[in-house]
Amino acid sequence: MDIQKIKVIIVDDHAILRSGIKQILTASGDIEVVAEAENVAQAIKCVREFAADVMLLDISLPDKTGIEALKLIKRENAAINILMLSMYMEEQYAVRSIRSGASGYLCKHTASEELLTAIHTLAKGKKYITPNVAEILAEQVGNDHTAAPHEILSDREFQVMRLIASGLSVSEIADKLSLSVKTVSMYRTRLLEKMHLKHNADITHYAIKNELV
Repeated sequence: MDIQKIKVIIVDDHAILRSGIKQILTASGDIEVVAEAENVAQAIKCVREFAADVMLLDISLPDKTGIEALKLIKRENAAINILMLSMYMEEQYAVRSIRSGASGYLCKHTASEELLTAIHTLAKGKKYITPNVAEILAEQVGNDHTAAPHEILSDREFQVMRLIASGLSVSEIADKLSLSVKTVSMYRTRLLEKMHLKHNADITHYAIKNELV
């Protein structure tokens, strides 16, 4: 009797990483990679063409942010369970991802065993929450929790804030995100207003202090 395999779609713009993940999943014996994509447009196409239980979604994609991609994919197929994969620590994007519809969040440097555990958990319709993320969520739902300034930013404003704090100029950010300089400047103005900051140096200081870069 054949074992019903968990069907997975891998979305990452690095072919080598996709290949490595595919090898790990295939070797497990009960997971089948049914499709791969390197950007959001391809990911949406995969969701339309392939029945899958779980999607592994890189949070940094060339055509949109991972959070934007997450929302678009969930709009296309609300039933698919999405595990966000990221180079960033959990404090930076995990809660934001889960609030946007992700079923779990893993840093890419975690062990392959944790990846397999997360996929099996999601395939059962459950969320995969690490103890660290659970602690962050618990703190935020506490009665005495006051949202930190960066938590009220939109996903794009948050991304622009991190890029500014990383030392990129407005024109460099515009090029990286395929946006106009005017649009990036608008996001910069909004985030400064929301966070009650005045200069890029203030953004950098805040981001470093709160371990966002």
